[in-house]
Amino acid sequence: MSLLDPISHALAAVLAATHHALADLGAPPDAAGTWLLGIASLVVLVRLALLPFVVHGVRQAHATARARPHLRGIAERYQGRTDAESLRAHLDERRAVSAEHGVSRLGCLPVLVQLPVWLSLYHLIGDVAAGAAVGAMGPGLVSSFGAASVLGVSLAGHGYVGSGGLHLAVVAGLAVTAAGLSYVTQRFVVAPNTPVEQLPEAVLAAQRVLPLLSAGGLLVAGGVVPVALLVYWVCSSTWTLGQSAVVARWFPTPGTAAAARVTGA
Repeated sequence: MSLLDPISHALAAVLAATHHALADLGAPPDAAGTWLLGIASLVVLVRLALLPFVVHGVRQAHATARARPHLRGIAERYQGRTDAESLRAHLDERRAVSAEHGVSRLGCLPVLVQLPVWLSLYHLIGDVAAGAAVGAMGPGLVSSFGAASVLGVSLAGHGYVGSGGLHLAVVAGLAVTAAGLSYVTQRFVVAPNTPVEQLPEAVLAAQRVLPLLSAGGLLVAGGVVPVALLVYWVCSSTWTLGQSAVVARWFPTPGTAAAARVTGA
């Protein structure tokens, strides 16, 4: 019994209900298109449910950006002062500035809340593709899922090397699409909306390499994970790109290149 099981079972119920709804609307129950729509619908529903945490994260990023110059000034004023009274005053001033600008001590909470959901969703699709029943995704639905194929390539299939060139084309196409979406998101949307002022050069270098590492990781993983997970990554990456673009365009973090672009500064 895993701590993620309740979340996995809830997500399995959503996937099963979505599949049944599509079948009731006339979609062939065992067709790959039906299952692909089911995976895409599951991603959309999960993302919509997590939007409040995304909004909270954006607000915290803005609050932190507004407070950063004041916190920097406090740090410079107390630099080198290690006596107990100075340390206490330093901490009190930091707390006052954070409270004034609405910076929460639980700024990482949105990420921590979302992480179990993403892990559960990943394991759900991986387990179903491997033929394991999960909650409402019983043996019948799992069998239907595994039998579905995209251009002759099973959703449960994996690896770049399979039954000929078509298999390679499908798997590589999905992996390259997911990797490309991830790179574009990180390099051209997220990076310009990330504050970099006075960051150490090592951190800046890591941020520059991150998009390539993310894309490269997806390309490598594409050779070992089921096709269904690649479909999930493409759907999830597409949503992430759109969501990040909306945030960068209409709600950019103050002090970033994205904010300067919007304001024309």
